[in-house]
Parts: sequence; structure tokens; C-alpha cells
Amino acid sequence: MNRLLATDTAPGSRVWFVTGASRGLGRAFTEAALAAGDRVVATARDVSALDGPAGTHDGRLLALPLDVTRREDVFAAVDRATAAFGRLDVVVNNAGQLLFGMVEETTEEQARHHLDTNFFGALWVTQAVLPLLRAQGSGHILQVTVAGAGGGSAATGLYAAGKAALSAVGEALADEVAPFGIKVTLLEPGAYDTGLGHFGLTATEPNPAYDGPRATLEASWASSPPPAPPEAAAAVVLELSRMDDPPRRIVLGAAAYDEATGGQRDRLREHAAWEHLSRKGG
Repeated sequence: MNRLLATDTAPGSRVWFVTGASRGLGRAFTEAALAAGDRVVATARDVSALDGPAGTHDGRLLALPLDVTRREDVFAAVDRATAAFGRLDVVVNNAGQLLFGMVEETTEEQARHHLDTNFFGALWVTQAVLPLLRAQGSGHILQVTVAGAGGGSAATGLYAAGKAALSAVGEALADEVAPFGIKVTLLEPGAYDTGLGHFGLTATEPNPAYDGPRATLEASWASSPPPAPPEAAAAVVLELSRMDDPPRRIVLGAAAYDEATGGQRDRLREHAAWEHLSRKGG
């Protein structure tokens, strides 16, 4: 499905390019931008869920079907977006999925497919938009990683790995493109009610050897606070997108902030505890 509406817009409106826009955070980002009077190129594997926004925001939504794992298709989608709206101002790499399972259980096919979406998909979008943003001398790329990116948790190791890789590339990218007037922000969301654990979930074949650790994990998750509404994150992202000097990295969500900063303190304590041995290394 390809839906292009007339482009009667208010002066000063910006153009967003959002991947994974059919549900969850991507949908919330899309709707927040439209509500603010901006234009949005909303991409997803299935854009039929965007019928609602398309019908209520005349002229400001281009919905494009896109599989971000297909590099040529990504570049073509960016070309179509530019042809439609003339520029891109805010690029949100949000498309992703969840691979649940222990490291030993993960098949080669699952690992490669997961990273194709969560890491390489965002890389292809970034590469596709950079020539345009450099020519404009402006633009803001927001990479959706995860709270505490750089660490890993049992049963979501591959998910964490993809997000950590995206975070590392984002840090490098920020330094590389700053001279061109392009900003980069790494979004580190906590738990949001996005449906990722249902619609975007791939699970490994359980190995009985991990039944005990798996049961312990599931019990701990049962006591976790309820996920926040995606609209709360979207309000923050909209504010970030309007900043002249946005942060390079920001945690989204109060609980996620507490968890991420607590994890950093734990790492610092561990470094300090083993400082004597570290310094023996030369």
C-alpha cells in the first residue's frame, strides 16, 4: 500500500521519517508529529494500520510499506519520501523485534534475522538519509536503542546485542556528522505498552537445561511495574525534536531511568573493587 495525500501544510512544518510506524512507539511518534502540524513519512511492513491517521490528517502523511532489512528498498523509500516532501528533518529508526531465549538456544537463522532488522535495518536507513541531510546542512537522527544499552540480560541477550551495536554506531555517527549540522540522539526507552512481546516476538526452542533459570526470570518479570503508554515517550521525543541542542543520549521513562543509572553505579563499583588488578595490566 502506498498512500500519498495532498501536501497543504502550515509554514515551518517539519518532515519526519519513521520506521516501524504501524504500532507501538513508532505509531505514537507518528501521531504526535501529525498532531503538532508536521508531515510524516510512516513506514512499516504492513501500513494498513495507518488508515486511521491517514484519514484524519489531510495532506501530511505518506505511508510506505518497507522491510528495513532490504537495503535497496530502504534507499528507494527515502527517495520517494524526498520526492514527496522535498526534505527530511527528523529521522526515527524505530523498527525492531524481540528475540527471546537463552544464548545457547539461539539458532544461526534467528540471530542473523534478528540483527538484520534491529541493527542493519537502522544502519541502512541512516546511510540512505545522510546525503540528503548533509546537503541540507541540518537534520536530527533518533536511534531507538534500549535503557541501559551496552549491557545484557538473560533471555534477551541478542536483543541487547543489537541495541548495543546500534548505540555504539550512533555514538560514532554523532561525531562524524556534527560538522554538517546533523544531530544524533540515542533514545533508551524502558518498558512501554507496544505489543512488541506479542506481535514482534520470536522465541527460541527451550532447552530443558535452562528450565530453572527461566522460571526464576519469569517470576521476577511478574513483579515488574506495568509498562507505560507509548504516548508518554512520544511527548518527550516531540520536545527533543524541537531542541537546537538536544542530548546525545536520553533514557525514556522514570523506572527505566532508575534502572539504567543503578546499573551504571553497579559497574563503577565493580571497576573500583578490581582497580588493583586492572592496574597490574600495564
